[in-house]
Amino acid sequence: MIVIGLTLAIAAAVALLVWATADLGSKLLAAYRTRFTRDTHHGLRDLFLFADPARLYAINLAILVLAAMAAWLVTHSLVLALAVAVLLALAPRLVFGLLRRRRIERIEAQLPDALLMIAGGAKAGLSLVSAVRQVSAELAPPLSQEFRLLQHEQRLGVSLDDSLENLAHRVPVPSVKLMVSAMRIASETGGGLAETLERTAATLRAQHAMELKIRALTAQGKLQAWVVGLLPLFLLWVLTQMEPEAMSLLWTTRMGWGVLAAVAIMECFGVMLIRRIVAIDV
Repeated sequence: MIVIGLTLAIAAAVALLVWATADLGSKLLAAYRTRFTRDTHHGLRDLFLFADPARLYAINLAILVLAAMAAWLVTHSLVLALAVAVLLALAPRLVFGLLRRRRIERIEAQLPDALLMIAGGAKAGLSLVSAVRQVSAELAPPLSQEFRLLQHEQRLGVSLDDSLENLAHRVPVPSVKLMVSAMRIASETGGGLAETLERTAATLRAQHAMELKIRALTAQGKLQAWVVGLLPLFLLWVLTQMEPEAMSLLWTTRMGWGVLAAVAIMECFGVMLIRRIVAIDV
C-alpha cells in the first residue's frame, strides 16, 4: 500500500509539473506572439512594406522550431539548441532595425538633391506643396514615399506644419529636422524659400560628405574590433584541435566554465569599447 501510495503521489506530482510547464509555455508563446505581431506591424509600417504579421509569425515560429531541433540532433546539446532558438526569436527585431537604419541613411543621402529640386520649383513660381508634389513624382524611394505620405495627410485636412512634424517624427534624424525647420520658417515668415532650401541643401551635403569621410577613416578601427573579438575564438578552436585533452578542461570543469564566462564578458566589453571609441558624431 505504501508503494502504491508513493507511486500515485509521484504520478500526481509529474502530472502537475507537466501541466504547469504546458501552461507556462502557452502563456510565454502567447506573449511572444503578441510582441512579435506588434513589433512586426510597426516595423513593416515604418519600412512601407505590406505583409501579414500573423503569417510572418507562423513562418518565424516554424523556422525557430526546425532550427532548434536540427541543432539538437546534430550536436546533441540542449544548450546550443536553446541558444539557436533565442537567436532566431531576436532575429526579426535585429533585421527590422538594420533595414530601418539603411532606409534612414538612404533618405539622408537623397535630401540635398530633393531640396535643390524643391528650390528649383519654388524659383519657377510653384508653391511649397506643389514643388513637393512634383519632386515626389521624380524621386526614388524611400524619400518619395515619405513625401507622398505627406501629401496624403494634407489631402485629408492635416495642416502643412503638422504634416512636416509627422515627417520629422517618422524619420528622427537631425538632417530631416533641419529640412522641416527650414520649410516651416520659410513658409511662415514669407522669406525666400528657394534661397533657404539651397542653403539647407548645401549644409546637408557638406555634413553628409563629412560623415562619409569619418566613416571611411574609422572603418579600420571597426574592423579591428571584429578581429580582436574573433581572434581568441579562433585560437580557442585551433588549440582544441591541437590539444583536445588539455582543452577539454575548459568544457568539463567548473573552473573552465568560469574562465570561458570571463573571456566572453571581456570580449564583449572590448568590442563595445573599441566601437564606442570609433563612433564619432558629426
